[in-house]
Amino acid sequence: MASDITRMANLPSGIRICSTFPDILYLPELIFGGLVWILVACTLVEPNNPQGWVMFVSVFCFVMTFIWLMVFAVGGHHNSSGWAAADFIYHGIAAFFYLSASVALARVTLDLRGSNAKGIKDYKLDISAVVFSYVATLLYFIHTVLSAIRWKTF
Repeated sequence: MASDITRMANLPSGIRICSTFPDILYLPELIFGGLVWILVACTLVEPNNPQGWVMFVSVFCFVMTFIWLMVFAVGGHHNSSGWAAADFIYHGIAAFFYLSASVALARVTLDLRGSNAKGIKDYKLDISAVVFSYVATLLYFIHTVLSAIRWKTF
């Protein structure tokens, strides 16, 4: 157990980000966040306000997670506790944003269940987007918890 904590305390760089927790979660976060982005963009975005928030969150988190992944991959963090804290803060904000977007998307999808305004294809795409949005929320939350543990071990 002590060796796991010691290993977790060092911020990885290069290819090691693909083999350490919580950094291994970057790729699933990108995949599921990208799926939410694509699925919502494929539907008729109606009503605009909640769907616009979902699009903002999915695009923002996708771009920022990719940038964060690149910073860690090229070693731009230099193993300081400031980067560990920033990693925890970013993933906490992303988890909160995705949770709010997931709830809004689920509500819009439930409201459209009985109406034929969007059609069955768009309804099914919205259901898929809701599922992937909650999976992305879970991934970001797990990453937040593991980042907090890593930050506290510095």
